[in-house]
Amino acid sequence: MSTTAPEVPRSRARARKLYTVDNPKKSPVLTIVVAVFTIYCLLPLVWLIINATKSQGDFVSTFGLSFGSHFALFDNIAEVFTYDDGIFSRWLLNTLMYVLVGATVSTFLAALGGYALAKLPFRGKRAFLFIVLGSISVPGIAIAIPQFLLFAQLGLTNTPWAVLIPSFLNPFGLYLMWVSASDAIPQDILEAARIDGAGEIRTFAQVGVRMMIPATVTVFLFSFVSIWNNYFLPLIMLNDPKWYPLTIGISIWNKLGNTAGNSEMLQNLVITSSLLTIIPLLIAFISLQRFWQSGLAVGAVKG
Repeated sequence: MSTTAPEVPRSRARARKLYTVDNPKKSPVLTIVVAVFTIYCLLPLVWLIINATKSQGDFVSTFGLSFGSHFALFDNIAEVFTYDDGIFSRWLLNTLMYVLVGATVSTFLAALGGYALAKLPFRGKRAFLFIVLGSISVPGIAIAIPQFLLFAQLGLTNTPWAVLIPSFLNPFGLYLMWVSASDAIPQDILEAARIDGAGEIRTFAQVGVRMMIPATVTVFLFSFVSIWNNYFLPLIMLNDPKWYPLTIGISIWNKLGNTAGNSEMLQNLVITSSLLTIIPLLIAFISLQRFWQSGLAVGAVKG
């Protein structure tokens, strides 16, 4: 009895300690900060949704966070797709082409390069890594003018290639895939595949790619969002409206509606088209999030 009695308090103290670590006390200050940040992030989206339901007259005459006299969302959507001979549909198709082709190619090249940097020995690897890390720190706007001059000499300006080719190179995606391949792919598995007679390309396709799926999805989404929201590069590369992406097209509508002396008001079209451009991004994130979850589950099992 005397030997077991002291163990009970220690067990209870240990249990309380574990409970305290696993269930930390809530901080009112932190809760308020998170709530304010959430409101700050959601308020523009709420404003966009509410104003997309207004007609042009209600948009001008009502407060931003109040609804109009009647629900005009579907009328606005129909007007967006029919205005100016349906040019919005062409801009949407252009954007989808730029995004799908650019994000797919850039992700593939990043995965291929990251795997090679992490698992294949070759001369000059360290110098190449320094070049990649240095290129990450260079903003895209700084090299946009040299890119324009280069593409102008090649005769590729005002063509889809002027937007696609720069999007194929993603230094940050290459760095991310390199880090992922270094940690996610055990060298023993690669050696076993080589012993079984698999070449480097087959080893990469059947072993490396499967283990880098979470990082691959991450790089694809980063590229997807970056190309979808790209504004400056298409602005200087393109001057034909039939090749404009959504960012340039909606900006043209906004400037046209705010031009002095222009009797045509386009605020409802600008707001509604801006809301429509968010939908593909939401679909991409929702449909690809399961790959992130599977990657986290694999990491938890390994740990």
